[in-house]
Amino acid sequence: MNSEKYIKPTCHLSRVTCHASRATHHVLQLFLLLLFVPAYTFSQEIKPETIQLLPFQQDAPKPGNEEQLALQFYQNQDYENAAELFEKLYDLKPSLNNYQYLLYSLVEIKEYGKAERLIKKCQRAESDAPRYAVDLGYVSYRSGNPEKAKKLYEDALKKLGPNQQHIFELANAFITRGENEYAIRTYVRGRELMKNTYPFGFELAGVYERMGDFKNATEEYLNMLDVNKSYLNTVQDRIQMTLSFDVNNEKNEILRKTLLSRAQKNPDNTNYAELLWWYSIQQKDFDLALIQAKALDRRFMENGDKLISLANLAVANEKYDVAIECYQYIVSKGTGSSYYRLGRRELANTRYLKIISEPSPPKNQLDILEKEFNDELAYFGEDPENISVIRNLAHIKAFYLGKTNESIDLLNQAVEMVGVPPVEKAKCKIELGDILLFTDDVWEATLLYQQVYQDFKYDVIGQEAKFKNAKLSFYISEFEWAKAQADILKAATSKFISNDAIALSLLIGENYDLDSNTVGLGIYARADMLDYRNEEEKALMTLDSISLLFGYHPIMQHVLFKKAEIFRKQGRFSLADSLFLQLVRESPDDILADEALMQAALLNEKQLKNREKAMSLFQEILDKYPGSIFVPDARKKFRLLRGDAPL
Repeated sequence: MNSEKYIKPTCHLSRVTCHASRATHHVLQLFLLLLFVPAYTFSQEIKPETIQLLPFQQDAPKPGNEEQLALQFYQNQDYENAAELFEKLYDLKPSLNNYQYLLYSLVEIKEYGKAERLIKKCQRAESDAPRYAVDLGYVSYRSGNPEKAKKLYEDALKKLGPNQQHIFELANAFITRGENEYAIRTYVRGRELMKNTYPFGFELAGVYERMGDFKNATEEYLNMLDVNKSYLNTVQDRIQMTLSFDVNNEKNEILRKTLLSRAQKNPDNTNYAELLWWYSIQQKDFDLALIQAKALDRRFMENGDKLISLANLAVANEKYDVAIECYQYIVSKGTGSSYYRLGRRELANTRYLKIISEPSPPKNQLDILEKEFNDELAYFGEDPENISVIRNLAHIKAFYLGKTNESIDLLNQAVEMVGVPPVEKAKCKIELGDILLFTDDVWEATLLYQQVYQDFKYDVIGQEAKFKNAKLSFYISEFEWAKAQADILKAATSKFISNDAIALSLLIGENYDLDSNTVGLGIYARADMLDYRNEEEKALMTLDSISLLFGYHPIMQHVLFKKAEIFRKQGRFSLADSLFLQLVRESPDDILADEALMQAALLNEKQLKNREKAMSLFQEILDKYPGSIFVPDARKKFRLLRGDAPL
């Protein structure tokens, strides 16, 4: 229904005034009567006699419920009774709501003459209200005279003057009658009449969206930015709302192409660059976001805020190349930039994340990264702000370059450094514990993990330390203790810790029984430890010994998965792919099946460069494991490989 305020036509004002005077007179009489009634009649505890209703009275509507009854008649398509009741209601209360329901009811029962008389009566009372012309056209159309309806609509448009309220009323009247094309013409005509003092862009966009024409809706939204840049937030909100219902990604494509086209044709118009920046961030289109961030930074001589924001988002989404470009741009601004030190530090840290994210990173890249970290520490000296650089340098020295003693010294210095925040010290202790475990100093490692847990029991970093202690216990075959700790961590606030804890608990629970042989689980734990220490060949031999000893063992699916992980780590991607898929084919209902399928899909996408196979595997996850935690990522990856715009 139309959202306009109720309007009482002047043809009924005298009747309403009369009713109001009569009601006031009755209230006054009642007040005088009560004033002279003896007080004792109100103080006695006498219950009033219950009046029995006759059968025909029991079903009668209660006083004041006529509106509900009339509406119920209308909703039940009992238009005869609805018209009769709404006519009475309209006589008593000539509101726009009652008028419209009465008009609709009369049209439905084909009382076209009566409907026209109702409209013309109100039209005489409100000669400047344009909606009545549309109502007359609607009645003509319903009575089988579309030509007359068209003429009335055209006349209404011709008579329209430079009155913003009348333009809104006429357009809304057309929308109410389903005449969207005429509503568009009304707003376009209104734009001319108002000489663009108000362009009706949002209203036009709304009508186009109602018609499913998102292209023209987008054009109208963008036109509003040309009128006034202050509309930017409103345009963003409207577009975001629309895109949230974009199931087939069609609207995203239209918006992207329209924005790019306008930005290219109007390079000096920063409104489009701002909107493209916002859009690219919303859609996580990092390449487009980088182009716009640089353009806006140069255009407005900013200090790199957008680049820093984009870099953080890119790192969180593992788009390291984009983040590296952001930090390189920041560093290129020189030492005068307020982000210069941050840029240098995070450039090195992001290169580190990129290198260690790849299976079997090349030695020469690790050497270059080690030198870059050393240069950073030499340039800025001992500084608490460089604690992340120290921690990452210690990691690559220990786990990739075989320099464990140097890494331990670095981390001990970091822990003792003055001014380092407690959380950063805790991260250094966890890293030190990892390296000590790597060197087989189990006792010192568990002490460090326990220290961090005691200091941060209720924080994620404390939960991380507790899980590492549980995993350490698993490595040394203290299975009961490891499972007990893992069970506690199932409810961890971090999704990643919780998932890892659940996996560890299930692994132990399915393969450990006090009354049975646990040799198989012990061998697997030893192989897992060897893999952690980068002794991959020993780990593979240890895993193979399980099948040699037992032939078949319940832990064999975990053995397959672990071997696939080790092959991937060694860069033997085809072997890893075959083992992941072997697990899925042999045990499609195993708890590892969906994860194995996801890992195989990622291998084919990134390392094996087999786009078609990757798409097929992502699709298989969606079809066969709809409840898997990997479904959101699989769906996103599938759409990107299919060629959809980034989501």
